[in-house]
Amino acid sequence: MKILVWHVHGSWTTAFVQGRHEYLLPVTPARDADGLGRARTWDWPASAREVTPEQLRADPPDVVVLQRRRDLELVREWLGREPGRDLPAVFLEHNAPGLEPGDGPVPHTRHPMADRDDIPIAHVTFFNELFYDNGRAPTTVIEHGIVDPGDRYTGELARAAVVTNEPVRRGRTVGADLLPGLARIAPVDVFGMGLTGLHEAYGLDPDRVALHDDPPQAAMHTELARRRVYVHPVRWTSLGLSLLEAMHLGLPVVGLATTEAVEAVPAEAGVVSTRPDRLWAAVREFLHDEEAARIAGKAARAAALERYGLDRFLRDWDALLEEVTR
Repeated sequence: MKILVWHVHGSWTTAFVQGRHEYLLPVTPARDADGLGRARTWDWPASAREVTPEQLRADPPDVVVLQRRRDLELVREWLGREPGRDLPAVFLEHNAPGLEPGDGPVPHTRHPMADRDDIPIAHVTFFNELFYDNGRAPTTVIEHGIVDPGDRYTGELARAAVVTNEPVRRGRTVGADLLPGLARIAPVDVFGMGLTGLHEAYGLDPDRVALHDDPPQAAMHTELARRRVYVHPVRWTSLGLSLLEAMHLGLPVVGLATTEAVEAVPAEAGVVSTRPDRLWAAVREFLHDEEAARIAGKAARAAALERYGLDRFLRDWDALLEEVTR
């Protein structure tokens, strides 16, 4: 089938477009949020093709995967059709409640689709489905799938790796305030976008915390795999795809026991806790015990392949899309 889907989250879309369908990715002259088109830093198949609004009108999709409230407006404007009524639709919810402006307080956050029963909400974690007030909207959970980067762990560098985007702006939400404590235990490499000003904002010593701003995904995977341990200090998120990628690479995990992380990281794959002292003790242990780190990393990879494999992800999406277009 022909699926209209916006390029909103590159890592998620990379997995989604690996399926057997035709993926229509809106593109606008400015390549802005309404039409970012194909990814520039991921290798997507030819079946993921860019389309202008004019081309969509001439060759309309069979189904639309909505990811923002704005997407409903664009379907009405570009196609003259109402999602869920004139065009089969699914609303894919990436975020944990409370992260978007106007969401309202958690756990009373009401989903924007809560008053409709003609568009199912596909949550990416069971935590999100549980914590949103979904109203009368039908819901399902399709957990993440990852394009396997391979078992590449060497752990040759006795350093901790963290992946986060815009930590200065997002602050406590992504655990940026925990970095000074981590840096007292281990030298740290922070990978991600929008890292400028992180040292100054949290008094971090550049000799202890190195920043790797917006590396290409393949290069980041290579560098992550050289670090001894992956640290996930995020307080409130859906489920970071970087965490699942690190597990696929074979890194042991130390992270906060919040949101879906407690389900994603089994005990044999590392340590999850709400106590920073326990987390830092685990980091210290992995830094000094390469064999323990390697064994935990093997368990992390096995767990990630079993639960977040690409084939299962694509099968789940096929089943949902076939249901809504039937």
